[in-house]
Amino acid sequence: MEWTGAKYADKPTVEVEAWVDAVPERVWSIVSDVRLMPEMSQELQAAEWCDGVEGAAAVGRRFVGRSRHDALGEWETTSHVVECDEPRVFTWAVHDAETPTALWRFTLEPENGGTKLRQWMQLGPGRSGLSLAIDQMPDKEEKIVFVRLREFEKAMTGTLAAIKERAEAGGA
Repeated sequence: MEWTGAKYADKPTVEVEAWVDAVPERVWSIVSDVRLMPEMSQELQAAEWCDGVEGAAAVGRRFVGRSRHDALGEWETTSHVVECDEPRVFTWAVHDAETPTALWRFTLEPENGGTKLRQWMQLGPGRSGLSLAIDQMPDKEEKIVFVRLREFEKAMTGTLAAIKERAEAGGA
């Protein structure tokens, strides 16, 4: 990732992609199952639907995620599914659907008998734990944002590799 000089208010984004040797429906069954995501993420430790009901993702459903980061500690967030177009797009907003602290999205496209899988995220515009760090060191805002985006890029690349491995192995 190259230096962007982005500030939090710019709503900076990161996107990674991978080709998966599995049909989009197979990949969808993994990326849209929030309970599986902790197995493929370095930061996300647990996730569960707020209504306690097993089943498919759908716009309006909410889930709680519990995360851990060596420098940032542990935290819990509630996310809102804001786009769910099986088997193409799965998007959720963290904390607030209208003014999220982050937006996350998986996009799936059929390609060469498999799936082009993209994971994208946007910081802000809602305040987050990162906002607190920026408040304490406003002169370092661009660096704080850049370092966190770089961490996300690395983690997301690992997440896609884990999804690819799971989808290509054929297991749930």
